[in-house]
Amino acid sequence: MTSAVFFSATYREARQRFLDAARTAGAKVQSHAHPLKGAEGEEIGTDTALLGRADADRLFIVSSGTHGPEGFSGSACQLALLGDELAKRATDRGIALLLVHAVNPFGFSHLKRTNEDNIDLNRNFNDFAAPYPDNPVYEEIHELLVPKAWPPSHANETQLAAAMARLAGQRNPGVSSGQARHPDGLFYCGTAPAWSNRTIRGIVRTHGAGRHHIAWIDVHTGLGPYGHGEKIFGRHSPETTARARRWWGQDLIVSTATESVSPRTIGHITGCAPEECPDAAITPSTLEYGTVPNPVVRRALRGEAWLAGHPDAPPALVREIRKAVRDAFYVDADDWKGMILGQFRAFALQTINGLGAEKH
Repeated sequence: MTSAVFFSATYREARQRFLDAARTAGAKVQSHAHPLKGAEGEEIGTDTALLGRADADRLFIVSSGTHGPEGFSGSACQLALLGDELAKRATDRGIALLLVHAVNPFGFSHLKRTNEDNIDLNRNFNDFAAPYPDNPVYEEIHELLVPKAWPPSHANETQLAAAMARLAGQRNPGVSSGQARHPDGLFYCGTAPAWSNRTIRGIVRTHGAGRHHIAWIDVHTGLGPYGHGEKIFGRHSPETTARARRWWGQDLIVSTATESVSPRTIGHITGCAPEECPDAAITPSTLEYGTVPNPVVRRALRGEAWLAGHPDAPPALVREIRKAVRDAFYVDADDWKGMILGQFRAFALQTINGLGAEKH
């Protein structure tokens, strides 16, 4: 069986295959219906599959689709894991396995990295009682990133390239760190918890209750070298960092480090786990796979942001922009797909071994 068979062509297909595989594996399945419809008029939602004892003191979470079409890869990883002996190895060792399919089902179906309100969900899990930090780096180039017309003019592209080169060394905050001032822009955090935020918090709170240890891998694509899976770790306590390195090795990259492909972000999805499960030891990570060069990804995101502010765009242009977003975050090539699943399996095995070695 080749790796390619685990990848689906649409959200609708990915969802159905996930639900079928979860039930075949004997998982407890729950669905959280989204209030809007998908691109094909289909029902959409965030689905969960739980394997293992409900009262297991260790929980391993794998989530997909936080950024819409990045879910093609995350869904494939989850589908492969459901049919892998690793799942049984985990449950035999007293570890419950929770797969969260399509954190952002609207974006997954409509081929949008953002949600239905142009919110970047990995900037939305923050404290809205406090102001979101200013991002002067983003402010400097917002109007270049989201031009008045699409496709952008040659002059716009030239000016943006010069600005990006000038700002290249400013990572924290960087252009993609998040911003609160432009609802029509890139990396927008929103003004309140989005539907996906509230839904994920409920899932984590319900399934994390009573656990002593929780590991969480959130699968992403779009940054880094082609097919390489970078293990990204946020800023945590020395104890948590030591545990993560013990499990996942010295190639674990702290997101604030110079060599990380990801800049510092505020409002990351896994940040809700300590808030919803304060009595558990949380070990979170992001598995980020490279796809195409950064300028190609950036142009796709710019088109998506422009389209969010121009819902009356011609259908042909809409299709072109949506395809560009899909292609920026999902490479339909067998070698790439094999790299995705191979690295994910190794990471999942490390996580299961790490959790299994922790004292109750």
